[in-house]
Amino acid sequence: MKPNPKIDKVFGAYPKRVQTKLQAIRKLIFETARKADGVGPLEEALRWGQPSYLTPVSKSGSTIRIDKAKGRDDAVAVFFHCQTNLVETVREMYPEDFAFEGNRALIMDVARPLPKQALRHALALALTYHLRKKVRSR
Repeated sequence: MKPNPKIDKVFGAYPKRVQTKLQAIRKLIFETARKADGVGPLEEALRWGQPSYLTPVSKSGSTIRIDKAKGRDDAVAVFFHCQTNLVETVREMYPEDFAFEGNRALIMDVARPLPKQALRHALALALTYHLRKKVRSR
């Protein structure tokens, strides 16, 4: 992945604990994309001022955004498009692993370890969202 100075600047503006947790999530997004069939290369961009991850070549997934949880310096958020069922699905599968913000975000405390298995699964669901919709509609 080619460094993006705009994204590096955004990460650099976060409090250190938030920055560390978001960098770990960023790494997990790229690892998950590499291992998921049909995802292809990711594009890292800024959307609404937040680091965002898109699948422009395969168009397999729904955009994932990451940021500090709104109004909090002790939590981070992984945002999914609010018109998908991604948060609802993750809430049903992993109710104890995350806090949730409506139908749009998974919230994680920066003082606790990342729930890597649950988060990896949630990210894979987002990165393959459109692939799975195509299979269901056949």
